[in-house]
Amino acid sequence: MNQEYILGRAGVKILDFSGTNYTRRAARVLALLAALALASPAFAQSEPYANTYASGSPSSSPYDGASTSDDPQSGAMLTIHKRVDEVNVLFIATDKHGKFVRDLNQNDFSILDDHKPPQSILNFRRETDLPLHLGLLIDVSGSVHSRFEFEQNASISFLQHSVRAGFDKAFVVGFNKQSQLTQDFTDNVQLLSDGIHRLQDGGGTALYDAIYRACKDKFLKDRPDHPTRKAIVVVSDGEDNQSEYSRAQAIEMAQRAEVIIYAISTDDSGLILRGDKVLEQLAAATGGRAFFPFKMKDITHSFAAIEDELRSQYVVSYKPADFDADGRYRSIEISALKKDLQVRARKGYFAPQQ
Repeated sequence: MNQEYILGRAGVKILDFSGTNYTRRAARVLALLAALALASPAFAQSEPYANTYASGSPSSSPYDGASTSDDPQSGAMLTIHKRVDEVNVLFIATDKHGKFVRDLNQNDFSILDDHKPPQSILNFRRETDLPLHLGLLIDVSGSVHSRFEFEQNASISFLQHSVRAGFDKAFVVGFNKQSQLTQDFTDNVQLLSDGIHRLQDGGGTALYDAIYRACKDKFLKDRPDHPTRKAIVVVSDGEDNQSEYSRAQAIEMAQRAEVIIYAISTDDSGLILRGDKVLEQLAAATGGRAFFPFKMKDITHSFAAIEDELRSQYVVSYKPADFDADGRYRSIEISALKKDLQVRARKGYFAPQQ
């Protein structure tokens, strides 16, 4: 939510750099500042007002606070940079049986940012119908050959149930030692299905590279002008033997892009393997969940559970306490105050760099 307010004799010009909607209250405050600047030469020549913005997204880069004074002779303008500190977190709550609890309110939760209570809670609400922006990443390495066709069909069924025309959108990537985008963002399920059918299996596995590049190249560049729920669904056994990027780098990029990772294991050995831990770590760090279907037919149930979860979340917006735009990682801890309730949310975000 970065806006630049340019003041001068001609009036006020508001430039929206983020493509997101700013609050009406902020707009009214800045309009008042603009009027004061135009009416008062002393104010117009003062240092521009600067604040800080914390969305957890690196694309919300800080802006230089330098500006020129309003000189009636030269027609120069004063530029005021206004950035709002606001962190938005999607999370879910479940009971001891793992069922979603959808009737809670703000007072039922404890929220800590960087181990401190937020300075203020700006908004809390239940979100059951946010537009979905999905990335489907399917492992096409040689290790999945025997079950590849079934995974394709299950993925298509998931998109048919999840993507609503004119509302949601998704893209399809197949990965082995390289990532291949077979269908870019679209709300057309037939095009997405065709993209899945174009996938061909074989080769090594670069799981971390696939996640890193999907988050960086697709989600960081995805700048909708309305709130959305961004998620990646990875269908893989979790093994990686080809990536240039590390697991930590893949997780960091997902956190920067504010993407939830869901993972569906394709391992049907019945054993707990190294890849299982990898999928669990990827999901847990981003507020998602890993599924380990015992039988191949259970993959469809895993997709159904992901779809249900994506429609059953809460969102809280808050202003963090003692915030600095220093680029460091800040932890998020959300817990339920009611007994036997569990909360799952992303673990933190990276502050923008001043």
